[in-house]
Amino acid sequence: MLDALTVAIGVAALALAAWCGFAALRDQPTKDWHFIGMAVVTVLVLAQLVVGLVQLARGEKPDEGSVIFVAYLLGAFAAVPAAGLLSLTERTKWGSVTVAAGAVVLAVLEVRLYDIWGTTGA
Repeated sequence: MLDALTVAIGVAALALAAWCGFAALRDQPTKDWHFIGMAVVTVLVLAQLVVGLVQLARGEKPDEGSVIFVAYLLGAFAAVPAAGLLSLTERTKWGSVTVAAGAVVLAVLEVRLYDIWGTTGA
């Protein structure tokens, strides 16, 4: 995996979580700018998904197994969009809380993806 991409996604996810968490503290729902931020994070995760699948196709193997690695890649790809969709149905501060929580989940998934890949694929 690309370590720099994993770190960039983790930092972007935490920044999104802080941004939406701050909106929730101000009793604001998710706004258009938040959705642009979610889109940026999602594009980064899509790039990671493609890189991970290409590396698997080239024969590189994660330390903890390909199935668990792909499952975590797909979960990471779904975390922020799912939270964004849920925030559309809850147009209160709790929509912002949902996105913040989804972004924190993504950051944790990134740490786990780094652990699953290990050093053999680097």
